[in-house]
Amino acid sequence: MKRIDLDDLPPRIAQLLAGLEAGEELLLVQGGAVAGRVVGASPPQAEPEAEPLPQERAAEIFEQFRSAMEDEF
Repeated sequence: MKRIDLDDLPPRIAQLLAGLEAGEELLLVQGGAVAGRVVGASPPQAEPEAEPLPQERAAEIFEQFRSAMEDEF
């Protein structure tokens, strides 16, 4: 994937790119022909936090770890 830092662009272009709504398209035109297309995306959503392990599962994992450590040393 290619990357463009908006701080490196002229302010008008940076504002245009940053202002794209989700699904909105921006055509890049050169010499009257379409040279590219940029589609706005929604901001990334925060990943939901993982649910804590049930006590039994946590105890099982700890026991496996302890057993592996004893076998190793």
